[in-house]
Amino acid sequence: MKAAVLNNFGSPLVIEDVADPKLGTGEVIVDVVAAPVLSYADEVFSGERQYLLPTPVVPGCGAIGRVRDVGPDATRLKIGDWVFCDPTVRSRDNAVMPDITLQGWSARGDGGKKLQEYFRDGAFAERIRVPTENAIPIGDLDPAEASRWCAVNTLLIAYGGLLAMDFKAGETLLVSGATGNFGSATVATALAMGARSVIAPGRNEAILHDLKRRFGDRLVPVQLSGNADRDSEAMRRAAPAPIDAALDFLPPSVPASVARAAIMTVRPYGRAVLMGGVGMLGGEDLALPYPWIMRNNITILGQWMYRPKAVIGMVGLIRGGLLDLDHYAVTEFALEDVNKAVAHAAANAGPFKLTVLRLQA
Repeated sequence: MKAAVLNNFGSPLVIEDVADPKLGTGEVIVDVVAAPVLSYADEVFSGERQYLLPTPVVPGCGAIGRVRDVGPDATRLKIGDWVFCDPTVRSRDNAVMPDITLQGWSARGDGGKKLQEYFRDGAFAERIRVPTENAIPIGDLDPAEASRWCAVNTLLIAYGGLLAMDFKAGETLLVSGATGNFGSATVATALAMGARSVIAPGRNEAILHDLKRRFGDRLVPVQLSGNADRDSEAMRRAAPAPIDAALDFLPPSVPASVARAAIMTVRPYGRAVLMGGVGMLGGEDLALPYPWIMRNNITILGQWMYRPKAVIGMVGLIRGGLLDLDHYAVTEFALEDVNKAVAHAAANAGPFKLTVLRLQA
């Protein structure tokens, strides 16, 4: 089969003939129809992000495709079913603390690296082998819509943070990093879940205006000044009710002070979930005040990716008409143009822009 291979960090991807994946018990082979190209893929492939990813490797994080073959333990999946290939692969021998690898993308810790040795290659290929539980049915699909369904890959991460904080309909949410790819997905998902309002701070006036245009009065934009104290007060004032929770998706390039200013807007007994990259490349620590956390009964959670059942809930939001994938503008590339796709994704990293490798019609 054809696949895009990263032979070394800092080198372009190369289209090669590689061996077809072999089916094992507890596994599914999927014909990849469309695979998202993440906006920061160039930073991963260059080595800038220092992800745990052995080379040579077929990269690619998640896919939409059709089941080609199933193992003997699959009781519901059928050949031809449309599925989302969930890249979040969890070890099966510790239900309390499963190790995790992002198939074709990265790993967490020694256990994740061991898991990665087997579930190594990702979705930039004609076929992919995934654990049975990671081939999640999404229902009948017009093949023309497969690329747009790749947005699930981003929306799920936002949904994972909202589930982690037990976000409820009628609550007010602040999204730190709302003008970014994951932040804007959080805005759309929270509103689909019934948020009373979503506070969207940011410095990009054009993107804030676009969010307001898309989502109306329940979206409250806040133009940031760069002064932490002033910005915290502006965010609190803009909210129509006390801010119940904050979800942080700021990237590694943003100072911790920006994240801290947003998190500290939550009301007493409020919650904050951290899912961004602040501090990953060095710099100031987040340094939230101990007395503020303790005396106000604040809950601080870290969340990487999402719970296994999140995909089912996300599909329900989309199929129920609550979350509209038409927000996403899709640009497709053939597998042979994978390096152009990576460059395009980096240059078009804004909200609701989706770059996709299209592997089948």
